[in-house]
Amino acid sequence: MRADARKNRDHVLAVAGTAITEQGVDVSLRDIARRADVGLATLLRHFPTREALLEALLHSSFEELTASAGDLESSSSPEDALVSWLRDCVAWTTEYRGVTVLMAAAIEDPDSALHASCVTLRAAGARLLTRAQAAGRARTDMDGTDLFALIAALAWLGDQPSLAPRADRLFDVVASAILT
Repeated sequence: MRADARKNRDHVLAVAGTAITEQGVDVSLRDIARRADVGLATLLRHFPTREALLEALLHSSFEELTASAGDLESSSSPEDALVSWLRDCVAWTTEYRGVTVLMAAAIEDPDSALHASCVTLRAAGARLLTRAQAAGRARTDMDGTDLFALIAALAWLGDQPSLAPRADRLFDVVASAILT
């Protein structure tokens, strides 16, 4: 990729990140292009779909959360690793309003640009859950898919103005229900 094209792409991603943080994942692509001072065609040349834009924007975060699961596996007790990673995932998903809806759909759609990253993230959480279950520290009647759904549910709470003040307390309730 040419240097100027890379610069445009990186600028569009930075602007998209701000716009999504402010307005959620349904922000208009036209608005993102306008804010980035590029034409819509330029944005679409780099990111042909909303999901492709989100995948590029969120890719490093997916990788960081996946790596974090591996680090926690080797440095923390099974229950502490699971709860810490769960808290980090929920915090990250609330940063980008509405992303959990897209992630929940993408994990079921192999053609989605977000599919591979979501599957990898779910697998990382499932490993932490399985480790806690093997240690007798987490309930055994749930799996990685359940954990992924709980991340979405807890993130949804943070997106609701009337419930956001209760989100931390409800996170603790859910975490204590997972642990034995």
